[in-house]
Amino acid sequence: MQGKMKVAIQTGLGKLEFTEREIPQPKSDEVLVKLEYVGVCGSDLHYYENGRIGNFIVQYPFVLGHEAGGVVVETGSAVKHLKAGDKVALEPGKTCGHCEFCRSGRYNLCPDVIFFATPPVDGVFCEYVAHEADLCFRLPDNMDTMEGALIEPLAVGFHAAKTGGAELGQTALVTGSGCIGLVSMLAMKALGVSTVYVTDVVGKRLEKAKALGANVVINSKEKDPLEAVKDLTGGKGVDLVIETTGNEIAASQGIGFLKKGGTLVFVGYSPSGQMSLPIGMALDKEIGMKTIFRYRHIYPLAIDAVSSGKTRVKDIVTNVFDFKDIQNAMDQSVHNKADIVKSVIKMI
Repeated sequence: MQGKMKVAIQTGLGKLEFTEREIPQPKSDEVLVKLEYVGVCGSDLHYYENGRIGNFIVQYPFVLGHEAGGVVVETGSAVKHLKAGDKVALEPGKTCGHCEFCRSGRYNLCPDVIFFATPPVDGVFCEYVAHEADLCFRLPDNMDTMEGALIEPLAVGFHAAKTGGAELGQTALVTGSGCIGLVSMLAMKALGVSTVYVTDVVGKRLEKAKALGANVVINSKEKDPLEAVKDLTGGKGVDLVIETTGNEIAASQGIGFLKKGGTLVFVGYSPSGQMSLPIGMALDKEIGMKTIFRYRHIYPLAIDAVSSGKTRVKDIVTNVFDFKDIQNAMDQSVHNKADIVKSVIKMI
């Protein structure tokens, strides 16, 4: 396909402009995708507001966005499993395939990954993208491309839940009811966890968690969450905690929530990159502490969970903005975090 496409570029802190670029031409192993929905991730907001996350520093102009769903419009000569008209969810990270991590199946740890909207790699706040066909997962007929865009954050939730050993019969807790907290809860429910509690300090986010299936929500501003969990579990504590806030207080409480021998999975990033935690308590309980980085081999599972009806991922969306209104979408998402749990950009 020849022609120009519209692209939203970040030109400075909190500044977006539209420009035109050539529609990319797919290589033999790629497909050209007409993007229909792109989710707004917390990392997009960090880059938009602060210009960096750790050592990843934005050089302008830069294109944000990595949670993508769309329709294949053209295929490379070597692509056999996709065709024009297929709805797809795009896994945003292309890895080298040769390092020790790729060879062992832990490709999310590849040091040479090329990941949408991670500097210096441009993202997908644009009309078309050429992407490796093996990273474009066909959606079943009963799924739409907004759900396709939401597979990316849902994959994070499933990776966290599976890393923590989530299984039937457990009792679990999620600290934080933002997007990643919600998808972590949904993933644990889909994997059979019987009871999931959610803590937060924002009432509207907790309301969303309750609507999505949390058994009990706890506002840590209004009551001591440790005492609340103690009462709910008869003093035993929970089997699994997924910590999504990156907040030191919440992470410390996560250790307190656990029963002896339980597991704590860290997902949220601390702004400083450091935390002081009650390690003595962790030792006394002999808990397991695990961390995750993105996900691996999860997209088929996440797509099946949505297609089968086990996971209502679209229900996490609170706001949908048109592509032409993307500056307002980002501003609202940054400054109205109490009300906006998840924004999605409609590209069509």
